[in-house]
Amino acid sequence: MNQDEIKALFDQQASSYDAQWAKTLPIRNCLHLLLDAAFAELPEEAHVLCVGVGTGAELSHLARNNLTWKFTAVEPSGAMLDICRKQAETEGFAGRCQFHEGYLESLPGAQIFDAATCLLVSQFILDRQARSDFFHEIARRLKPGGLLASSDLASDVASLEYEVLLRAWMNMMTQADITPEGIARMRKAYANDVGVLPPSRVAAIIEAGGFEPPVQFFQAGLIHAWLSKRVSGE
Repeated sequence: MNQDEIKALFDQQASSYDAQWAKTLPIRNCLHLLLDAAFAELPEEAHVLCVGVGTGAELSHLARNNLTWKFTAVEPSGAMLDICRKQAETEGFAGRCQFHEGYLESLPGAQIFDAATCLLVSQFILDRQARSDFFHEIARRLKPGGLLASSDLASDVASLEYEVLLRAWMNMMTQADITPEGIARMRKAYANDVGVLPPSRVAAIIEAGGFEPPVQFFQAGLIHAWLSKRVSGE
């Protein structure tokens, strides 16, 4: 799928997105716990860039726990961003947020951020150079030494490990044994529409985008997460 098709898909899924992924909430909570630890040394008045923020789960979490931080939320799906904005208004931190409907390259201004999040976003960029360029776009908006917490689905799809993880992943989502046909459909979707690569390959793509070698700080099933620091000389 191209960018427009992905945007249309998320626009369509926005109203049911959180309910659809409710079964993975313990994974998200664990990732957010480790995200707190990764960002623990940020300045008291840090400004955090949330790329592909979706309905705003990590934004809400960080805003609740860091009452003096400011945030810029970037999301191409207007329907997803509307939910994110309404949640921020309900929870009372919208005044600390800037909401940008669009892609990162269209974000106006020259604001430099202390840190960024990019959770389950880059996996939809299938071209590897474009994926590295995406991380470079994040890097150039960070202060030297600024932190990036990113996550993606990752595995060696030609390995036996992937077969085990994929079946477990699908069973988690359905709470029942998945049929061979279901596994085949998911394998096809991950092969054609999601850039599922070995974790070491994803780390190399991030590094090529202007970061020091990323450190993997989390894995749950197919989800891997890395902490990266912007190269100081970039």
